Amino acid sequence: MLNIKDISKTFNPGTVNEKTALSHLSLHLEPGDFASIIGSNGAGKSTLLNAVAGSFYVDSGSIALDGRDITFLPDHRRSVVIGRLFQDPLRGTAPSMTIEENLALAYLRSSEGTAPFSRIRKKDKEFFAEKLKLLGMGLEDRMRQPVGLLSGGQRQALTLLMATLVTPKLLLLDEHTAALDPGTAEKVLELTRTIVAENRITCLMVTHNMKQALELGSRTLMMAEGSIVLDVSGGERAGMTVDDLLRRFKAGTGKDLDNDRILLSD
Repeated sequence: MLNIKDISKTFNPGTVNEKTALSHLSLHLEPGDFASIIGSNGAGKSTLLNAVAGSFYVDSGSIALDGRDITFLPDHRRSVVIGRLFQDPLRGTAPSMTIEENLALAYLRSSEGTAPFSRIRKKDKEFFAEKLKLLGMGLEDRMRQPVGLLSGGQRQALTLLMATLVTPKLLLLDEHTAALDPGTAEKVLELTRTIVAENRITCLMVTHNMKQALELGSRTLMMAEGSIVLDVSGGERAGMTVDDLLRRFKAGTGKDLDNDRILLSD
């Protein structure tokens, strides 16, 4: 499904601000894999997602999705088959447009073979309403309301729906609940679990919560200095605790994890 081979990326090479963000990183995801990624600030977590999404081209290595080499495919062409959510609920939607219009844009962009300026039919609007109802937020009765009037949690749930309205080959989640209050974050996480599981979506999720990284999905990855230093799944992962993760991180890197945001997360 997703096959990343030996990718590297250095920003501002040859300057005082030179930063190696990814270093000979390789990763393979099978169809339906749900991998949670954790690591300190600057470990390369978001950079990895940006590389897969096409926000920049890697300096070396290759990225293939579903057997197709996308290493130098522009981001707007990757977005047809890759869904993405960001930490900021304000990203991913057009605030001045209605809920219905935002869903229409996502639907037309992700529907292969559909012209970008096709008309949305009554049948499509009914489909949107059915999907909105599954969110349990009453948004199906507010489809003509501008998205800018929604709360952060409502916007993030809507963005999740937009990203999966047409099932993507890959879903990228970049700390998509970090800016929400705990109750709302848990609701969006539960929606994530449900949508990903029901559609068997292959998923990469960045999180700062180690407990969440062990409980959500099927694999846990830990990153440091632009590389993956731990990759656990199956029975090995099922019996792991947060303390186990910390010990394995130290064994893999030779130093303790010292990020307060991660260590203090619940």
